[in-house]
Amino acid sequence: MPESRTRKSAEEKQKLKAQQASKPKKIKAPASRRWVPPAFITVGLLGVAWLITYYVAGTYIPFMDALGNWNILIGMGGMAAAFVIATLWR
Repeated sequence: MPESRTRKSAEEKQKLKAQQASKPKKIKAPASRRWVPPAFITVGLLGVAWLITYYVAGTYIPFMDALGNWNILIGMGGMAAAFVIATLWR
């Protein structure tokens, strides 16, 4: 017949508590995410402003005219980057 488990004595319990208390607990530094809302609003608005400028006056601005349809990718990329930044907000 198998033996039953033996209970730990009070001294053993105290030793375990002392070992647990002696171990330093890792404290995680609070991650400040205060920069996220201004960053994603700014990047998103820059993407929208780029698209609006391209559609309204793109042919009159030399570097935008040279970029051609890449301006759409730049504007949409700014808005996509704003979405990625927004997912970091806690």
